[in-house]
Amino acid sequence: MSPLLVVLLAAVFGFYMAWNIGANDVANAMGTSVGARSLSFRQAIIVAAIFEFSGAMLVGNHVSLTVAKGIVNPLAYSQQALVFAYGMLATLLSAALWVNMATKLGMPVSTTHSIVGGVIGFGIATHGLGSIEWGKVVTIVLSWIVSPISGGIISFLIFLFISKKILSYDKPVVAAKKYAPFLAFLVSIILVFSMLYKGLKNLHLHMSFSHALIIAIIVSVIFYFVIYRIVANIPVDTTLPYKRRFPQVERVFAILQVITASYMAFSHGANDVANAVGPLMGAVYAVKLTAHQPLSMPIWVLSVGAVGIVTGLSMYGYKVILVVGRKITDMTPSRGFAAEFGASTTVLVCSKMGLPISTTHTLVGAVIGVGLARGIDALNLKVLKDIVVSWLLTLPIAAVLSAAIFFALKGLFLG
Repeated sequence: MSPLLVVLLAAVFGFYMAWNIGANDVANAMGTSVGARSLSFRQAIIVAAIFEFSGAMLVGNHVSLTVAKGIVNPLAYSQQALVFAYGMLATLLSAALWVNMATKLGMPVSTTHSIVGGVIGFGIATHGLGSIEWGKVVTIVLSWIVSPISGGIISFLIFLFISKKILSYDKPVVAAKKYAPFLAFLVSIILVFSMLYKGLKNLHLHMSFSHALIIAIIVSVIFYFVIYRIVANIPVDTTLPYKRRFPQVERVFAILQVITASYMAFSHGANDVANAVGPLMGAVYAVKLTAHQPLSMPIWVLSVGAVGIVTGLSMYGYKVILVVGRKITDMTPSRGFAAEFGASTTVLVCSKMGLPISTTHTLVGAVIGVGLARGIDALNLKVLKDIVVSWLLTLPIAAVLSAAIFFALKGLFLG
């Protein structure tokens, strides 16, 4: 196979993988907003398209070190550059096929772990068990446990606060309007700070801790007053019976939830686009090694991932959106806000710590945390069982598929 054909095939597989990320992972990020009816499916697509594309194009060239060299060392293939390229092709196709099948069944699986499974599969197929950095694999497995528990705990505590300070208050609408600007301030300062401080290195914007914090505070104060003015215009009808005042409360949280959904989409585009463009870049890297060309991150590589993600969400994302947003537990804007806040905070903290966290696992854990805050009976245990089974199957299935596809490519083109 010619180097040009390898790159073209990698681009096709990369787009297919990005399409599946959009159909599965982005659906996870927007599922709670749609499930709570803060956004319609059409509105969720628009919000996700804008913020996923922006995140992928602006900050998306943080290609995962785990995919690039943490699991299988590419230097071991210095004399077999095309073998490494075929391995990246097999990784992309195996992960994409598995995520595609899981999406069709409505199972929210991890694209990150699908890619990791694919890399492990082709690594074992070429150089045996000794070629795998098992320490990294153990770290990833531990992240499966850490991320959903952390997301669940934070969401549980946030929703407990909302329940006690707002939903249980004798004037819930008044309480919601009182606390909403503070919650918006909290979300804003965390998110803006995380984006400014060591978050935009690839745009050559380097800010100190103090400068990033000052700007984050200024933006968040402005945001506080904007939200204050918006919620102030929501009418308060104290003549309504207590339980009938909750729709007014949820109108307040619907505004907040759109904010957290937008951030999740941006951060997801910035981070998880690497699951598609990482192996694609690996294939391009291998081809450039054979041609002795300097390595750089072409803009078209990021474009393949960004466009593929948005396309996948708009065409097929509704299946997983329905599972995450409506089938695990009954979702409202206040519950969705708590879930998205817990998930995004977990992803943010763990990303700063360098831990490979799955957005899928984290958000599902956050949704479970919100459900537990309402009691175990609020959870659909059958759906949760199916989700856990799909998580356990992801890595071995992707690994076996990757090895099989690698041998097929090797037999066809290398003999």
